[in-house]
Parts: sequence; C-alpha cells; structure tokens
Amino acid sequence: METSLIQLQVAEGIATLTLNRPEKRNAISDAMRSELIEHLESVAHDKAIRAVVLTGSGKGFCAGGDVSGMKSRMEAPAGEVAFNGWSRQQRVHHAVNLLYSMPKPTIAAVNGAAAGLGADMALSCDFVLASTEASFAWSYIKRGLIPDGGGLYFLPRRVGLAKAKDLIFSGRKVDAQTAHALGIADEISAADTLLDRAVAWAKELSAGSATALALGKTILNQSFELSAHQIFAQGSQAQGVCYTSHEHRAAVLAFLNQSK
Repeated sequence: METSLIQLQVAEGIATLTLNRPEKRNAISDAMRSELIEHLESVAHDKAIRAVVLTGSGKGFCAGGDVSGMKSRMEAPAGEVAFNGWSRQQRVHHAVNLLYSMPKPTIAAVNGAAAGLGADMALSCDFVLASTEASFAWSYIKRGLIPDGGGLYFLPRRVGLAKAKDLIFSGRKVDAQTAHALGIADEISAADTLLDRAVAWAKELSAGSATALALGKTILNQSFELSAHQIFAQGSQAQGVCYTSHEHRAAVLAFLNQSK
C-alpha cells in the first residue's frame, strides 16, 4: 500500500497536515507538491475545518525542494529548461499562496530543520511555532538560486529588510532561540508538546466568527501594500458582510439576553 506524502488528520475542527517524506527530511517533490495542493484546496473549502496546522514527520520540518528533481530538470533540452522552470514555479506559488490566503488561521509547527522552500512555507502561515529542535535557513544561495517560495516577500516583513538580506545572502542557519529573537518564530515549544500546543493555539485562534476571521485575514494580508483609504474601504465592505452573518446575529442576541 502506497504511503501518502501528505497526511491529513482532522479533529475538533483543526486540520493537521503533515509533510510525510521523513527519509528525505520532507523535501518537496513534484508529487508531494501536488498532494499538498489537493489537500489545501479541500481544507480551504471545508467549513467544518476552522484552522490548519502544518508540520513535518520525522526529524525535519522540510528540507526545501528535492535536489534530485533539480538534477532531472537540468537534463532537459536547453530550449525547454526555462519554460519547464516557469511552469514548476506556478505550482510552487500556487501551493504557497493557498497557505498564505487560507481563509482560516494557519500555524506552522516547525519540528526540525526548515530550509529553503521549507522556511518559506513556514512563513506563509499566519504563525510560526518552533520546537526547541527547530532551525531555519534560507539556503537557496548555496544552490545558486533565490528564494522562490515567498521568502523574498515574507521574510522582510518579519525581520526587516537588512536582516532579511543577511539571512538570504549568507544562507546561514539560525536556531530556534535566534529565530524567536529575530521574529521568524512567534513562540517556542518543547519538542514533545509541539503539536499539542499548536492544536491548542489553533483552537484559540479559530474560536470566533469564521466569517469575520476570513474577511479580516484577507484585508490584513494586504495592509502593507494598500493605503489607509483602501484598507478602510475594504473594511467597510467586509463589515457589511459581517452584519448579515449568523455569527454576528447570534453574538448580539446572546449579549442582549445576558443583559436582561
């Protein structure tokens, strides 16, 4: 029986997606990426799922892209290399954007090394919970590449431009404590309680209105690029939707009943 490259478990409204290629430190192959996209699309549309936790099996979170796959791509005819690479990038960006734009809270439970694409994927989540065994490295430079999984966008927003340049230009690895100090990780957990803490945090974040969460997250994700006027305008439209939601009506009636 073939083992799934991405394991999905759902309990009490929380979906846990586990990168499941431990013998390769969960390096992302084309087949693995396709499975991840399929699961993320399903989770995004499942109203019974309120939040998502992304983690890795074995000792690593994700070692990045599969280097053996890079070798096969280089062996393609010269006239096809660029277009093949462009096509692959569309799939990479689709997977990362599904995490980033997921209309519900997402937490990366980083259980070990997160390198290259693995580090980018962690930052595409709303929050990063790092195990004491975790490490982070934007090691693309060591393969003659630039961050292609969102690191050029996400990392400066977490650590500032100069620190992002330092991490990307050097490709150096930082441990969990340093990552927390820099703002890469939001919280550190003991390794043996990492998933329990991630699920508990996910439950806490997703306890409120799913409608308000989805709309608020969508606007917050654009708040560094848009003007205050544009954010206010989007907020007004979103609030109009919230006014019509079942969650808003139930919350107001519950408050008024308590006040009687």
